[in-house]
Amino acid sequence: MTKVDEGHESSSSDSTGALTVDPETTESQSEPESESAPKQFSEVGEVLADRYRLEEHINDDPAGRQVWRGTDVILRRPVAMVLRHPGGDAALEMLQAAVTASRVVHPNLAGVYDAVDEGDRAYVVREWVEGQSLRQLLLESPLEPRRAALVTHAIADACAAVHETGVAHGNVHPGTVLIGDEGRVVLADARVTDATSQEADVRAIGAVLYSALTGHWPHEIEGSKALPNALRVDGGKIASPRQIRAGVPTDLDELCMLLLDADGSAPTAAEVAADLSRFGPAPLDSLLGPDTPVRLPRATPAAAHSRRMRIRWALAIAGFMIVVLTGALVAITLPSDGADTKKANPGTSPGSHPGPSAAPSPLVLTAGQVRIVAPIGDRDDELTGAEKVLDGKQETGWQTQQYWDHPEFGKIKPGMGLLINLGTTANVVNVEVQFDRPGATVELKGGSEDPGNNSQGDAKILSSYTTVEGPVDNVGTRKVFNAQTKVQYLLIWITKLPPVSEGRYQVGIQEITVRVQ
Repeated sequence: MTKVDEGHESSSSDSTGALTVDPETTESQSEPESESAPKQFSEVGEVLADRYRLEEHINDDPAGRQVWRGTDVILRRPVAMVLRHPGGDAALEMLQAAVTASRVVHPNLAGVYDAVDEGDRAYVVREWVEGQSLRQLLLESPLEPRRAALVTHAIADACAAVHETGVAHGNVHPGTVLIGDEGRVVLADARVTDATSQEADVRAIGAVLYSALTGHWPHEIEGSKALPNALRVDGGKIASPRQIRAGVPTDLDELCMLLLDADGSAPTAAEVAADLSRFGPAPLDSLLGPDTPVRLPRATPAAAHSRRMRIRWALAIAGFMIVVLTGALVAITLPSDGADTKKANPGTSPGSHPGPSAAPSPLVLTAGQVRIVAPIGDRDDELTGAEKVLDGKQETGWQTQQYWDHPEFGKIKPGMGLLINLGTTANVVNVEVQFDRPGATVELKGGSEDPGNNSQGDAKILSSYTTVEGPVDNVGTRKVFNAQTKVQYLLIWITKLPPVSEGRYQVGIQEITVRVQ
C-alpha cells in the first residue's frame, strides 16, 4: 500500500506484482533502472524490522516511494515492499490504507502482511505476485470477451468483499490488477482518500471491463506508458466496446456502458460480480490458454434459507403425524388375531410394513447421479454445479446464466434441465425442488435411459421422455411434483425463467429431494 498521486494511473502494479508508479516512470521488473531514477535511501541486502531483506530495487516514483522485491527471512517467502522517505505524517495515508486492506482476506486481493513507521521512513510489506499487470497485457492487445469478463468478475468480487467491511478500495484500474503466472487475478494497493467511495469503485470496475474489452481507457489520462484514450463518437460520447471491436457480446457491452454512466444508478460490486458469475470465477490456467468453463455458486440469503428450513421441518413433522395417525386407524380397524392378519396380507409377517402402504422415504443420491441437460446452444456456460443440488445445503446450488430480452432463454434454446439417475427403476412418489426465486415454468419428465452426455443425447432425452407433470407456470420457491411413476431417470425441465432485473432472466435450483416407495 502507498500514498499515491492524483489520477487513475498514478500508482499501479508491475509485471511481478510489485507496486509501480507514475506511467511516465514505470518500468517492468525485467527492464534496467533508468540512470535518472531518484536517489535510493535503502540498499540491497538491508534487513528491515529484523525480518524483511531488500533483494532488488524495482523502481521509484517522483514523490520518493520505492518499490522493492524482498524476502521474509523468517517465513522464507518473497514479498513486495513499498518504502517512503520520510515516514510520519507524510506516510500516514499509505499506512492507513495498509491497515484497512489487511482486515480483508480474499483470494483476489493481495495480502498485506505488515506496515511499519520508523520516523525517517515507513514501509508496507505485502504479497508478491509473479506475473504482470492487466495494463501491461492490454498494451499488447485487448482480451477475448470471456477472458475480460473473468478478470472483471474477480475484481468485482474482491471489491464486494472490501465493501462488506464498510470501506472502499479506492484504486481500481488496470495497473493495480495483477495477473499471476498461475492464472490468479489479484487486486492490489488500496488507497484511503476523501474521494474514495464504493460507487467510485463500481465505476472503476466498469472502466476495467471497458479497457479489457477494447485496450482503451474510458477517461482522459496522461503518460506515454498509459493505455490510449477511448474513441469518441456522437458528439463526444465514448464508443461502446461493440463499436470498437467485433465479437463483444451484447450483455457485456451493455453492462460496461451501464457502469460507466455516471448519470445512472450504479449497482453494487456484489451485483456486478453476480452478473458476471456465469463466466467465472477464475482460476485461469492462462489468459492465452483454452477456456475452462467454471461458475460461481450463488448464495441464498440467510433469511430465505431460514424460512425454507422451517417449511421443510413443518412438512416433515406433518408427514410424520399423518403416518402415526394412519397406523393408529389401521390398528383399530384390523382384527387382532395374528393368523387372520397374516391371511389378509399374504407374504408379510406380523409387525412388518406392507410395501404398498409404506410411507415414502427420501432417496439418497450422490453427485455422480445428476447432470445438466442442454440440447441446444452453448453447452459450456452452465454445465457446472449440478452436484450442489444434492449436497443437502440450501445455500448452494446450480444456476442458469442470465438471458436477455425474453424469459424463454432469450429465444436461444428451448430450455435447460437437470437429469437425475436413480440408479435403478424405482416407484417415485414425489419430487421436491427448491428454487432460488419464484416465477419459473417447469415440468417433470421420466425415462428409462440416458443416451449420452452431449447435445445429441440431450436432444433424444427431450424427445423421448414422457411428461410426468406439467408444465407448471410461475412456480414458487418450492415445488413438489406428485410423480406416482416407475422410472430410473427423472428430468426437471425448465422452459421459462423469472426476471432478475429489467430485461434479464435467470433461475437457480438449490436442492432436489426424490421420495420413493
